[in-house]
Amino acid sequence: MSGFFKTSIGRKYAMALSAFFLIIFLIIHLSVNLTSLFSKEVFNEFSHFMGTNPLVQFAMQPVLVFGVVFHFIMGFVLEMKNRSARNVKYVKNTGSANSSWMSRNMLLSGAVVLAFLVLHFIDFWIPEMNVKYIQGDMSGLLSDGDGYRYYEELVHKFENPLRVGAYVLAFVLLALHLLHGFTSAFQSIGATMGRKKTMQNIGKAYSILIPLGFIVIALFHHFNH
Repeated sequence: MSGFFKTSIGRKYAMALSAFFLIIFLIIHLSVNLTSLFSKEVFNEFSHFMGTNPLVQFAMQPVLVFGVVFHFIMGFVLEMKNRSARNVKYVKNTGSANSSWMSRNMLLSGAVVLAFLVLHFIDFWIPEMNVKYIQGDMSGLLSDGDGYRYYEELVHKFENPLRVGAYVLAFVLLALHLLHGFTSAFQSIGATMGRKKTMQNIGKAYSILIPLGFIVIALFHHFNH
């Protein structure tokens, strides 16, 4: 099996599997965050559950971090190998005639999305780990005892217009990345056979609606704090 993942097909298969994991994660993450638009209490309860549940913290969260790192490393490796395999020294580059901007710039959009994830970890994950495991406060409560701190932290992060702008830009590029990557992931494992058009339509809907949902959340809290 290890030899399989050293082949070109094996690497693409592994890339697709990590993409499926991240696609599911984005749905769950957005579902929780969307509750912040309607109910502070519900958002706090969901966030507290996700932040204290042992299965989420010690099983799903490490797998998520590994999946993110693996996906982008594998994407970089595949891109470098694809570029080295092309003999373009004596052929005029007409990539725009044969492929979309999105497919030619997956590495660029992926790098920006990765930079955004680092920012997101700095904004939310690292402070949470500091409070829970360094300060030893697993309660999730505000210092004044007025409920959980999750909603207040979310709103606070979106007060700065520069941070909101960075989030919006990152999610626009995430949409572009997904527009090509969603269908490619299914195509890599042969799941588009006979239904490529359907999968493309599902991919377009997912790639637009998921990033748009995150953009709405950032803008809503920025203009309503």
